[in-house]
Amino acid sequence: GRTVQLEPVGTSFRRWAERLAAAAVDPVREAELPTWTAVLDGPDPQLSRTALDPARDTDGTARTLSLSLPADRTTLLLTDVPAAFHAGVNDVLLTGFAAAVADWRRRRGPVEDTGVLLDLEGHGREEFLDGVDLSRTVGWFTSLFPVRLDPHVRDWAQWWAGGEVVGRAVKRVKEQLRALPDNGLGYGLLRHLNPHTAPRLSAPAAPQIGFNYLGRFAVADGGTPEPWATAAEAEALSGATDDTGMPLAHALEVNAWTEDHADGPRLNVTWMWPQALFHEEEVRDLAETWFRALEALATHARGSNAGGHTPSDLPLVELDQEEIDLLESEWRIS
Repeated sequence: GRTVQLEPVGTSFRRWAERLAAAAVDPVREAELPTWTAVLDGPDPQLSRTALDPARDTDGTARTLSLSLPADRTTLLLTDVPAAFHAGVNDVLLTGFAAAVADWRRRRGPVEDTGVLLDLEGHGREEFLDGVDLSRTVGWFTSLFPVRLDPHVRDWAQWWAGGEVVGRAVKRVKEQLRALPDNGLGYGLLRHLNPHTAPRLSAPAAPQIGFNYLGRFAVADGGTPEPWATAAEAEALSGATDDTGMPLAHALEVNAWTEDHADGPRLNVTWMWPQALFHEEEVRDLAETWFRALEALATHARGSNAGGHTPSDLPLVELDQEEIDLLESEWRIS
């Protein structure tokens, strides 16, 4: 029966935007330019039959495919695998995704490079500036930045069996993601708010794939509504819009999220693409390959020697991955 007293907003959305504009021209931020140009300048073999055309490939031409991973397999991906590698859910999902794209490309034609370039969307609430508090600020704090991930899989038979190559891939991808400062927020600053660096970052072709893991949500399952859950009419999770004329930003858009049901969490994925670029069978093949790759991760994590640390876990010492693996094998560090 008490009147709700909300805490004051620490940093307004307007003030946040002003601070971002100032941070974009900071010399420390500008020093990130070589990092982002290295990500964008590498190879990115065309995925589809024809290149994305913004005049033709609009939201009105989009096709979608939705798949769901059962609760028992999702649980392993959210708990056992991240815990074993001291990693986040995104590290695990992206390792499997990079391996799936590499295998999908390999089966469609000879491609020497096993890396994949994609746009990764993040929540954007990176409090990297002094005096910033966004915990009570309402707004769409999204970030979008390119990442180049290479699981470096050579032995595919060992991968599908959940062998050692899987663990090495998780560690590689995890470190590739950790190498990006402030969870990638600087790219948007330099790409859109810095007049000196924007031309250099806008010159390369945009990644063909957009990837977004939106997080974990509760669903009612016919019972008592959860206090924090997605609205039944929400379209944000699927990536759809009401503007049929809006150009699609990527040849493939992947939106994934986890829903907590009575029987456990389920990973849901919606794939979206322009109808001129792919047949549904091609996208379904890639989607199912990703789920198979995630199962290989879960299989590997159940092994007795799975997991371990990576250099980013140990910032106070200078050890490379080979040295860490050697120490863990001798001392059984968990």
